[in-house]
Amino acid sequence: MKKILVVEDNLTNMYLICYIIEQMGHQPIKALTGEEGVEMAFRDRPDLILMDIQLPGIDGLEAIQRIRASNREFPIPIIAITSYAMTGDRERLLAAGCNGYLEKPINSETIIDELNVYLTETNRYATAEECKDRPMAPEKSNESLDC
Repeated sequence: MKKILVVEDNLTNMYLICYIIEQMGHQPIKALTGEEGVEMAFRDRPDLILMDIQLPGIDGLEAIQRIRASNREFPIPIIAITSYAMTGDRERLLAAGCNGYLEKPINSETIIDELNVYLTETNRYATAEECKDRPMAPEKSNESLDC
């Protein structure tokens, strides 16, 4: 069972995402603000973070940057969840430190597929030494490591 931190202020979206995570056999950890998300990322050391971008207080981008700045030794995969659909947003989010990107409205099949990419037993994440000369969000492949 993996721990997945869900940072989402919309309670309907939070319920749906957590329900999907539980049905997959994993443990959701809930945060409603960017500040709570940063705190819980450090305290609970989740295996994966799903981060909404539009949050009260600090937004998801700021939360991601704080997590990445303080946690480079053991990078946690972060998937952005956003209603942004503008050209260049995906690239901007990946450049900010996200490993993946999901658009709203929430699609259960898409979330399941994306979670499976990061939570399969055969998938492992690179160590800090392996990541030191690589960008934080390389192109995904079955053979590459996510940094």
